[in-house]
Amino acid sequence: MTGQFGLRQKALTYLVLAPLAILFLAPFAWLVSASFQPMGEIFSSTPHWIPQDATLEGYKGFLNVGQLTKAQQAQGHGDWRWFVNSAVVAVTITVLQTFFNALCAYCFAKRRFPGRNGIFVLFLATMMVPGQVTLIPNYLIIQHIPFFGGNDWMGNGGHGWLDSYWGLIMPGIVSAFGIFLLRQYMLSIPDQLLEAARIDGAGEFRIFRSVVLPLCGPALAANAIFTFQGAWEDFFWPLIIMSSPEKITAPVGLALFVVQNRTSWTLLFAGSVIAALPMIVVFLVFQRRFVQGIALTGIKG
Repeated sequence: MTGQFGLRQKALTYLVLAPLAILFLAPFAWLVSASFQPMGEIFSSTPHWIPQDATLEGYKGFLNVGQLTKAQQAQGHGDWRWFVNSAVVAVTITVLQTFFNALCAYCFAKRRFPGRNGIFVLFLATMMVPGQVTLIPNYLIIQHIPFFGGNDWMGNGGHGWLDSYWGLIMPGIVSAFGIFLLRQYMLSIPDQLLEAARIDGAGEFRIFRSVVLPLCGPALAANAIFTFQGAWEDFFWPLIIMSSPEKITAPVGLALFVVQNRTSWTLLFAGSVIAALPMIVVFLVFQRRFVQGIALTGIKG
């Protein structure tokens, strides 16, 4: 009887989730299909989920590879540098933010110092402040960084970190949400393990590196996925501080590409598919640990 109930419950779960999965996957599936379709097929009266006359012209035109017609050359093309820039910035932010978030989370979860809970509450309060509120202060701070971009020791005379990778990376190396996520996970680690390491003569950083981090794999993976996705998709901040065409990231490049090529839907679809691939790959690689991290975070505290 119990087995039949479990089977019915599982069937009901799939019956509810399958249509939702199709609903969310259908737009991306059509985008991939449309990127291989010629313009006439894309706007035909009957949508085609499977390309009838598959072609790579959209990808060739976007990346400016292969033999292109004069019309395609006149439309302009995308640039691999957009994706390279996005990859460098996103990977760097992900690595640095994961490390510093873990350090801060360890202090809040396993170290005791005056005002610890109050400081942590202030960290959480910053999550309620919209990014638009801190946009101008962040811009001014980046502009007046001393000794960079022609600035003197007072931060005047130049442009600081504006129009540089430093300006894209440094504001994103710490996240209040990431600290909260990792702190909640670290609370579930028994203090006895840390005390045993201290008895063996390990210092705090050694405990953090050799004991705590290996046990936080799922939470670290979840933090890394959220961070990479946010850094890869970030549009507003790069649009404001970057002015050199060779330094812009993929979201900004695609937006400018749309402005310059309003009717080049095949090229735009191809560029959108290329831009989405890194996030899909990262999620598929870390999917198992990501689910574990979300499921286990918040057991204590």
